[in-house]
Amino acid sequence: MSGTAEDRDAPAKGERLQSRLAHAGVASRRACELVILSGRVRVNGATVTELGTRVLPEDLVELDGKPLGGPERIRRIALHKPAGHVCTMSDPEGRPTAVSLLAGRVSERVYNVGRLDAWSSGLILFTNDGELARVAGHPSGGIEKEYVVDTDLPLPEGFGEAFTRGIPEGGEILKAERVLVEGPKRARVVLVEGRNREIRRALSTFALRALSLVRVRIGKVELGSLGPGSWRDLEPFEVEDLIHPHTRS
Repeated sequence: MSGTAEDRDAPAKGERLQSRLAHAGVASRRACELVILSGRVRVNGATVTELGTRVLPEDLVELDGKPLGGPERIRRIALHKPAGHVCTMSDPEGRPTAVSLLAGRVSERVYNVGRLDAWSSGLILFTNDGELARVAGHPSGGIEKEYVVDTDLPLPEGFGEAFTRGIPEGGEILKAERVLVEGPKRARVVLVEGRNREIRRALSTFALRALSLVRVRIGKVELGSLGPGSWRDLEPFEVEDLIHPHTRS
């Protein structure tokens, strides 16, 4: 690529080729690795199939013989998902998707970080930032997620204590970080690990159903007054909190 062989081999020089492709919106970084290995990418006229290849801003990168466009703008979005929308990029059953709420308003190709089940509503993140998706989307990130749940029947006295201690169910232990009972049929639940449908499953062990389940916070990102179907870009301090857990207070 540009510069001497020594320059090209220096770790501090340039950007990995798969990152350049991903930032241009071709696909995820892992998928871009497969694109490179298949021989579809040329750099300065030469076909490149080595994943460790680095490129500089002035290098000409071509995909399938066409020059690669410039990098996409990095977007980090908070969306209020309404109940009834699913967290997939497309749905074979024809149900509305959460990402469709961004169509025509966000030009970048963004993906949801984590999920909310179809009948839960509230805060979900969308991004094309691989680092944010990796950290915020994995339980090891230690990011708190807060929910408000309204139930069909009154909560028993021991529900909060049992949930924070751990409830055996389906071969797993369902465990909340904190539970605050705010009324006879309302609780505020904070999860960190976040197993599939964890709150609904915990309620079912007490013969309860959630009439409404709303995620109101992810880390320092608050749902606030964001209405169903509305979205906003994250603030810098919110991104910093999500990506760098050691800075959290």
